[in-house]
Amino acid sequence: MNGNLQESKHRPSAKNIFIIVLMVCTAVAITVTAIHNKQDFLQILPLYVSLIIALLQSRVNRYSSLLGSMNSLLYGVVYFIFNIYGSALSAVFFSCPIQLLTFIRWNKNKRGESTLLHRMSWKQRILLLLGYVFSVAAMWIILPLLGSEYVFLDSITTLLGIFIYFLTMFAFVEYTVLMLVNGVLGIALYLTMLPESPEIATHLIFSVYSLICIIFAFFEANKLYKSQQGE
Repeated sequence: MNGNLQESKHRPSAKNIFIIVLMVCTAVAITVTAIHNKQDFLQILPLYVSLIIALLQSRVNRYSSLLGSMNSLLYGVVYFIFNIYGSALSAVFFSCPIQLLTFIRWNKNKRGESTLLHRMSWKQRILLLLGYVFSVAAMWIILPLLGSEYVFLDSITTLLGIFIYFLTMFAFVEYTVLMLVNGVLGIALYLTMLPESPEIATHLIFSVYSLICIIFAFFEANKLYKSQQGE
């Protein structure tokens, strides 16, 4: 009897099997698409690491931030090689350190493979919304001056990403809600770019996989929060 119980604990769940199979299929689709579009391997290398990160995020696993921090350095190298210096600096000096801080904070308050989660107060949510609206308005002024072709989607997805970083760092369970919104908007952005930039198809494929992982993360985070409140 005890042997059967221990075996069931170590047996992968249907959800985990589904995500792993989906990850492998996504990796194959990215590879085939990249070969078809004759993309440089360096352009898609960080995407392969991101596949594992999304898998960990679906489980609200604190090591997703640690791996994400290291992957940001890889993105930085790729951006630098392709002379995208702004994105390179952002990846190295913003994305990398904030994800590393997130891992340190989550590890300090670890609960199993995750962390102690919190909910925002209504005051915090209102302040967050006001800050976001103000930031988007500023971006709508700045991006056209920089020659951006996708001002609306570019601004709201970029800023949502920044807000998600900070909510995740402070372990607010609402970060999964913003990730859902950002995931949908990211797919919309790549679909908009696809006719003029076919090579963006690899990122579009990854974004669909990522959105599915985010949906799992949303339910997992809320289940963990309720469980922790019960404790």
